[in-house]
Amino acid sequence: MEPNGLYILLFSIHGLIRSESPELGVDADTGGQVKYVLELAKTLGEQKEVARVDLFTRLIESKSVAPDYSNVIEEISEKVRIVRIRCGGRKYIRKELLWPHLEEFIDNTIRYIKSQDRSPDVFHGHYTDAGYVAMELAAAFDTPLVFTGHSMGRNKKTKLLADGLSEKRINSHYKMSTRIGREEKIIRKADLIVTSTQQEIDKQYGLYTNGKHRNFAVIPPGIDLEVFYPYYDLQIDSELLSDEVKQTRVTLLNELNRFWAKPEKPFILALCRPDHRKNITGLIKAYGSDKSLQAIANLAIFAGIRNDISKMEENEKDVLTNMLLQMDTYDLYGKLAIPKKHDFATEVPELYRLCAETRGVFVNPALIEPFGITLIEASAVGLPIVATQEGGPRDIVENCDNGILVDVGDSEKVALAIHSLLVDQEAWNMYSNNGINGVRRHYSWNAHCKKYLAQLRQLFPDTVEEQEKEKIVVPYGSERPSFGKRLTNVNRLMITTIDNTLVGNDAHMRELFQLLESHQEELAWGIATGRSLELALEAMTEYDIPIPDILLCSVGTEIYYGPDFRMDKGWQNQISYQWKPEAIKDALDSFDFLVFQEAEGQSNYKISYYLEEKDGRLDQIRQKLAEYRLRCNVIYTHGQFLDILPLRASKGRAIDYISYKYEFSPRYIMVAGDSSDDEDMITGKTRGLIVANQSEKMNKLKGKTNIYFSSEQYAAGIIDGLYQYGFLQK
Repeated sequence: MEPNGLYILLFSIHGLIRSESPELGVDADTGGQVKYVLELAKTLGEQKEVARVDLFTRLIESKSVAPDYSNVIEEISEKVRIVRIRCGGRKYIRKELLWPHLEEFIDNTIRYIKSQDRSPDVFHGHYTDAGYVAMELAAAFDTPLVFTGHSMGRNKKTKLLADGLSEKRINSHYKMSTRIGREEKIIRKADLIVTSTQQEIDKQYGLYTNGKHRNFAVIPPGIDLEVFYPYYDLQIDSELLSDEVKQTRVTLLNELNRFWAKPEKPFILALCRPDHRKNITGLIKAYGSDKSLQAIANLAIFAGIRNDISKMEENEKDVLTNMLLQMDTYDLYGKLAIPKKHDFATEVPELYRLCAETRGVFVNPALIEPFGITLIEASAVGLPIVATQEGGPRDIVENCDNGILVDVGDSEKVALAIHSLLVDQEAWNMYSNNGINGVRRHYSWNAHCKKYLAQLRQLFPDTVEEQEKEKIVVPYGSERPSFGKRLTNVNRLMITTIDNTLVGNDAHMRELFQLLESHQEELAWGIATGRSLELALEAMTEYDIPIPDILLCSVGTEIYYGPDFRMDKGWQNQISYQWKPEAIKDALDSFDFLVFQEAEGQSNYKISYYLEEKDGRLDQIRQKLAEYRLRCNVIYTHGQFLDILPLRASKGRAIDYISYKYEFSPRYIMVAGDSSDDEDMITGKTRGLIVANQSEKMNKLKGKTNIYFSSEQYAAGIIDGLYQYGFLQK
């Protein structure tokens, strides 16, 4: 990768993205956003000031989808790649069901970043799920967050309620409450929000509490003008009519003519996903209710790709079923074509041109359209449009004067607009020419990327080269690089407990801190404690301990990073497996020898009691939990503290998780302790260090591999271990 220039990470999570022959319209997740992010990535990679663009999406390895989606790296160009990250298993999952798996996506993305030769400069999320991932990563690496919503939850919820769906159904199917909550936070955190139209800012982001006075940039997307060239170019330049183009045109005409009794008539074209928000049934009603329109034109609706309607998602199934029922209701046999599939890369441009050659009309009947990329594509080839008055089409028509905007909820108005374009040849010619010229002036990806990069430059007070300052060593008391950058750029990690290990000899503890400061480029450090975050901070204040890179609290059930103590949500998500705290409390409530600890001793993933162990009480507790089939981790320490943790939680497992997430080799992690409380983390795959003032119970570990018993006490023992394991050189 070039050392100079921006390293931009784009995110579009759902996974059905590939650079060659993208499968648009397969389902509700594969619409215009796929085309948008692919074209954005490709064109950004052509800009001189960009060093690398990685487009992150989900890795899918399933017989139900093409094998392309299981390739970890897909090279698009010299500077652009698709990077596929595993999360949520192997199978394809619709975007609404991905929320529980996004923390895994974040963790595995950090692992990928660690493998690169530099940290990203920008995280840009597309749609809410990717916005959330980009937000968490931008915070971890202290870099700008850019967000493009494409569609927003509050607006969608309003439309769904208006369509008659209940709030319960909306939340159940679309996870709308989760989505809207995340969108509020993303909007608040975003350094830049890119929209395609002013309408998005006013009518969509304006519905959010945090949507006022944010840093918005209206940057319309573009299209590939070499693909979407005017229909008349084929008549002028015979070389454009290659064998491939001829074959594509014949295939399309054969498919359409299967449906039409009079294929010589002009045709009305619609191209969209089978989603009820696209209002396909409204277009069929407008056509089916107007006999004169049927007399002068055929109708073709390409509603995604389908094989077996009965096996599709409920939304798509309902839309396609209603289309077929409407065909029967209005008796549109011989007039309405509903092909089962199309190839976007080769067939769609020719489809627009075929429609233009018949002097037909393109209709986008969506009730609201945030932008409307198909309107630009159709206009670029010279096809006049009819579309909704709501959303992006207003900006497009204002820029290009390429068609008619109507209330698409009124079928008579839709039919009248289409009819007027079909019969008024002068108007058709004007809108056709205006569209061709207007799209070239206003909607190219090169122009989009130049505006985009100009906006990014405003987010960086210094040049990208000057940002290399992050490598400069700074004192622990001053501002340090973000925890993401630190932990992905160091090779070694030291974790220690507080009592009787780090603390015990002030002079040696200060010496240790000085060593950590002077070697911070290659060595990070952390603290592991049974205390809650609040009590850990009190202890650190009492002993004047600087803020570590990592803080493991509440017996390893909580992991915090950096000076702002950012919680690791991925770890929380992982240990939540089979965790039933209320059921555990109920099961143990009958034991009167258990005393519930004070509130500061409790946490979401730790239930703590005081217990005097005698008469087999600990065995009784374990038996009771087993009787209720409550799988958890029972830890008893210091002869009085009983902690109940999730099955997957402990200090040692938390360290294993950090090792995996940031790709620390276990041989480059040293864990220091002094008592049996620390045994779980010292006896792992890492390098264990036991200080000389250890408890007698630790003697049983002598002779074990990867555990070093220092002859020095307290912090001096830690220093001794760092030299012994080669983390420091004398």
